[in-house]
Amino acid sequence: MKHVLVTGGKGQLGRNLQKIANHYGSYHLTFVDVDKLDLTQAGETWDYFSKHHPDYIINCAAYTAVDKAEEQPEMAFRINGGIPQLLGEVAQNGGIRLLHISTDYVYDGTRSIPHLEEENPAPVSIYARSKLQGEKALQGNESAIVIRTAWLFSEYGPNFMTNMLRIGTERKKLGVVFDQSGTPTYAGDLADTLMRIISFSDRETFLHGTYNFSNEGVCSWFDFALEVMRLGGKDCRVYPIRTREYPLPARRPEYGVMDKAKIKRTFGIEIPYWRDSLITALDNLKKNEEI
Repeated sequence: MKHVLVTGGKGQLGRNLQKIANHYGSYHLTFVDVDKLDLTQAGETWDYFSKHHPDYIINCAAYTAVDKAEEQPEMAFRINGGIPQLLGEVAQNGGIRLLHISTDYVYDGTRSIPHLEEENPAPVSIYARSKLQGEKALQGNESAIVIRTAWLFSEYGPNFMTNMLRIGTERKKLGVVFDQSGTPTYAGDLADTLMRIISFSDRETFLHGTYNFSNEGVCSWFDFALEVMRLGGKDCRVYPIRTREYPLPARRPEYGVMDKAKIKRTFGIEIPYWRDSLITALDNLKKNEEI
């Protein structure tokens, strides 16, 4: 049985991987977070891998506080840049295959057509630059796959979906930006894709490199919020505002839509439409609340 180590196991992607682990019976998944393994400590990390020898690492560990990163650049770079570099070295040294999660924010968002993997990245925030540093540490590493994803949501909060549901209960109206567009990504779909890539790699070959992944479709944050409120049954009026009306410390890309042709073609996967996956996430959240 192949062994898969998942870092950042307490985050929403890690929790979705835990949820589907039983669907992939030929793999044993182990989940760690900072309380079990501090990946910013090189000595501790090398000691861990000298005792444990996974076949795969799925790196979900990340500093994701986009605005706070503007105030804490050193921490953002230590986590988002340093951890991928260290895990890349561990993977090469131990014959391990690494799947690392990155972000659409490495693109500057000035295009009006979907972003391709081979574009020159142009990050516009500290968070984005720290994530790009992590990607660069893995460039040319034949043991590593980088997955760029976007607007991650799931039944495991906090995230945009769960925040909108909370606000929809507390307030009667809410302004949400309409001049930033992208594609929401259900963490459950990303988790399934990661395991499919691992299964493919065991059957065929490990195709290292960089791949885009999000759900299908395009929307603004306003559209996303509107659908969450509608499908979630919240009596909160959502109205559109411009980014300049809701200033934040970190600049966001105006257009973050990514072309997914490469990952679909390479691994033979089909990707659900974001609204369909939003319905799935809301249904799963309701089931969790009933337990």
